[in-house]
Amino acid sequence: MATFDVVIPKLGESVIEATLTRWLKGLGDVIREDEPIAEIATDKVDSEIISPVSGKMISQHFKEGDVVAVGAVISVIETTAGNEERKTEPVGAGNVGENATLVDAKPEIPRDSSESTHIIEQKSIVETPADHSGTRFYSPLIRSIARRENIPFSELDSLKGTGKDDRLTKHDLLDYLSRRGTKELPKVATTEVTLSASPATEQIIPGDDRIVEMDRIRQLIANHMVRSIQTSPHVTSFMEADMLKVVTWREKNKAGFQKRENQKLTFTPIFIDAIARTVRDFPMVNVSVDGSKIIVHKNINIGMAVALPNNNLIVPVVRNAGDKNLSGLIKSVNDLAERARINKLVPDEVTGGTISLTNLGSFGTLMGTPIINQPQTAIVAVGAIKKRPVVIETPDGDVIAIRPVMMVSLTYDHRVIDGSLGGQFLARMVHYLENFDINQTV
Repeated sequence: MATFDVVIPKLGESVIEATLTRWLKGLGDVIREDEPIAEIATDKVDSEIISPVSGKMISQHFKEGDVVAVGAVISVIETTAGNEERKTEPVGAGNVGENATLVDAKPEIPRDSSESTHIIEQKSIVETPADHSGTRFYSPLIRSIARRENIPFSELDSLKGTGKDDRLTKHDLLDYLSRRGTKELPKVATTEVTLSASPATEQIIPGDDRIVEMDRIRQLIANHMVRSIQTSPHVTSFMEADMLKVVTWREKNKAGFQKRENQKLTFTPIFIDAIARTVRDFPMVNVSVDGSKIIVHKNINIGMAVALPNNNLIVPVVRNAGDKNLSGLIKSVNDLAERARINKLVPDEVTGGTISLTNLGSFGTLMGTPIINQPQTAIVAVGAIKKRPVVIETPDGDVIAIRPVMMVSLTYDHRVIDGSLGGQFLARMVHYLENFDINQTV
């Protein structure tokens, strides 16, 4: 019988290890080709390891909770292949991506050698040996999270780990971060059920209330949002946009596009096109901050917030949006949005954004002040398009007319973007929307 080594696949740029969260198959189990055998997690993606062969699992090299390096063999499958050679073949990133559940809208600057700029991770904690106490090992992932959250090694040493040999796993640290800094609530006299909120505190829960534990995605989103507010001084500017030309063009083309492409023609690609054109005019909005340095990004990679069926959020990235025409943007947006909702994105498709868009209008919201998606410095929000009476200036005088109007906001990092630049950016984007070419085809 031949054997086949199943390894941890490459999970995207800069990812060097993953946590084995759950075995889906046990020793002696019969496995079919393309059947999932284990679940793994990184700080960006939850994935399933897919078996490329059929056979029987004869060994498991790691336990649930272990941190495993990319490329390491986690299991051996005995196959019915005709040769006796022991084969090792990494499960490709594409295979993992087809079963990936994306968990974090946190972008990072692409580490592409063709890029002329890059972000250097802020070292809020000076790098020291992994073994602080001389007896405990911390993985690169744990040290990376600790640096990001300003957790010293003395604090890490005090945490109980659930991994092998009391090793601190990513889940242990994320669970601790979700409780870090909480205060004990005052006890009230009522008919209550007392539940343990943490080993150190008790929270009193009234009888009709219930506790819902944050899932891993929500914990990551929560930490990312708090980190953004702590990093950037947020300022938001607003403008109205007359959407008559955009609405007229879409109404004229959406039925034919649906019939021809079997896809909806939404407003989102139009918004992304307007953002990309405006960024070309004002490149100092397409930046990140590294200490006292401003990183001006060559590529225009626009993240678009997508609501998931489980009420969580993911931000897939339309890469090189400035190089695409409207037809190309429509295809990219529809593809990313569809695969985001059914968990078919790959890790690299949620990283590398340089500016973001959130469409609040899809839920009927008129306007909003979204939180910047670090390490970006700006995010555009568009509200619901509503018909309103507005004053129209004509050569023959002002008239009142009914027009579809939309509020557009730009939230920006006031460390590097002042009100004048933010206002000019917003005005130019509105100009592009109001002067949309109604004769173009898709």
